[in-house]
Amino acid sequence: MSQDTTLKGVLIAFVCFVAYAISDASVKLIDGRVPPLEAAFFGSCFGLIAVPFLLKRGDLWSDLVRTTNRPLWLLRFVCSAIGTVGSIIAFTELSMAEAFSLIFLLPSFATILSVIFLKEKVGARRWSAVVIGFVGVLVVLRPGFRELSFGHLTALVSGFTGAVSIVIYRAVGPAEKSVSLYGAGFLGSLLISGALMAPGFVWPTVQDFSLLASFGILATVGNVLLMVASFYASAAVVGPIQYSQMIWAVLFGYVLFGDHLDLPMFAGIVLIVGSGLLTVIRERQRGVPLPPSLAAAPQAALSAEPETPAEVDRQG
Repeated sequence: MSQDTTLKGVLIAFVCFVAYAISDASVKLIDGRVPPLEAAFFGSCFGLIAVPFLLKRGDLWSDLVRTTNRPLWLLRFVCSAIGTVGSIIAFTELSMAEAFSLIFLLPSFATILSVIFLKEKVGARRWSAVVIGFVGVLVVLRPGFRELSFGHLTALVSGFTGAVSIVIYRAVGPAEKSVSLYGAGFLGSLLISGALMAPGFVWPTVQDFSLLASFGILATVGNVLLMVASFYASAAVVGPIQYSQMIWAVLFGYVLFGDHLDLPMFAGIVLIVGSGLLTVIRERQRGVPLPPSLAAAPQAALSAEPETPAEVDRQG
């Protein structure tokens, strides 16, 4: 690819991750007034917007539920719902930077799961990245020195379920259609959260519904932009740009929510982000494909092309 083409892909990727960050901020602005399951359902409804962009020549809407491996499709279906709701709770209860830092542990989880289930061989560099990531989490959480909340647990669960999705991508390989991979995530978040939200359902106010629309639409827009960015620039270039979200998390947290980072949390975030970048770079050197969701957010999220690293399930 030419330099100009790659630059275009990089710029689009930056806009993509800004959209994701604003989507996350929209969830946080709701501030728990809408139950997490309900927020996941309404946000996922907007995921339908992305389907026409995912359909390739010969694909049908019914391909959303067709798969070459039903057990793994169903596992992604469930993990997506758990990850979406988990990330919504995390962004509601934690500062944006703290929620992102814990969800960004996803690459370390993916490395461990790949060794266990895919029998991948992992060298010293990747294990070092895993260790650095977990040390970063301990620095951020400081167990025993500060009060931990349910949001910390759900952020870690969101990162873990995203890692499970990555292992599924690797397991099914190119045999699975992009629209099917997307369908598992999108429908899982939509149907499971929709079925479970009934007991605690409350009608969102106009303001809250506007924020839910922002959450869902911007996550969808981010996924479409990610596809476009990956057309112009290689995944090796686009992937690491996802960590620019941390900049927006700190900025939005400070401006919108009055969040402040203390020195230990800043150090932990640096370790976790560095761990993720080391993993992404190492995976690319080895030629291992990473799917579109290498980090996460609430949200759940759309996953399109399995060759492109990016965010962890947003909206589905």
